[in-house]
Amino acid sequence: MSVLEELKNSIITYKPAKAKEYCQQALAEGIDPGVILSEGLIAGMSVVGARFKKNEIYVPEVLIAAKATHAGLDVLKPILSERKTEPIGKVIIGTVKDDLHDIGKNLVTMMLEGGGFEVVNLGVNVDPEKFIAAIKEHDPDIVGMSSLITSTLHWVEDTITAIESAGLRDQVKIMVGGAPVTEEWALQIGADGFGKDATAAVEMARKLLGVA
Repeated sequence: MSVLEELKNSIITYKPAKAKEYCQQALAEGIDPGVILSEGLIAGMSVVGARFKKNEIYVPEVLIAAKATHAGLDVLKPILSERKTEPIGKVIIGTVKDDLHDIGKNLVTMMLEGGGFEVVNLGVNVDPEKFIAAIKEHDPDIVGMSSLITSTLHWVEDTITAIESAGLRDQVKIMVGGAPVTEEWALQIGADGFGKDATAAVEMARKLLGVA
């Protein structure tokens, strides 16, 4: 089995120490850090995300898999940041107010970073004012909002309205996602795009910036 397969497996089998070890081994073998990220860490986390979606595994397993992914990222990030490669675009992303779910959002963040985007992760329970402050501070190309429970969906719409009221709507594209979100609803409330899962979110981000 190749080191990238071993790395992917270490994520799927929840082994942070092994993930770190295989990342170091892959670098020692001369494999490009971007390839290690996409074909090892992200590939493994994608499998975990798909299993979670099908209720084959649950939150504790996903959290350990994320921990394993971050153990690998700790090895790769210094090398990736040294490259100073020009990102495709900048995305700020957050889970909306009153919603504390971050697994899906963090998976999207990792996939976007692996896809060449610079990402500012605002965390969970992000109120409209914090999104607005982040737009002013970071000047992103895209704003991503996540809502995982139906009772917080109105905050997605309220945040878009607040961004419009602040006069910032024309300078950003807005993407939304999460379990209760549909493409029809996303477009109805004035978003530019919708991602049904992490892979689709990256594809949509590229499409919104004309690099699909």
